[in-house]
Amino acid sequence: MLVAVVVDASQAFLRRQSLATLAEGAALRAADLGAEGREVYTGGLGDDPLALTPGRARAAVGDYLADVGAYGEHPGLRYDVRVAGNRVEVSLTARVELPLTFPGTDGHASVTVTGAAIADPE
Repeated sequence: MLVAVVVDASQAFLRRQSLATLAEGAALRAADLGAEGREVYTGGLGDDPLALTPGRARAAVGDYLADVGAYGEHPGLRYDVRVAGNRVEVSLTARVELPLTFPGTDGHASVTVTGAAIADPE
């Protein structure tokens, strides 16, 4: 039983690490693309911080996850994007299939991670 617990915990830990890397990358992409607009190219950055747009940030996260193949690697992957000022947070949730299960369990667990980035020209 101890071996099963260690193996399952290791699988969950490895999945969490993989999701954490994805969440950080997605947050960086959202901070970058969520703050870009034509005004940057026509008027420069100016003195004010870049304004993150929730819709653009969410679209950037979805595109990033598709580009890196996250949906194939993590079936059932879900994400949530929150924008507050110049900070964007990305939460990812995915199911983990546990290699060793106990009778009466479904052999799955859910793992959620959060990554964050700040869009600031300074």
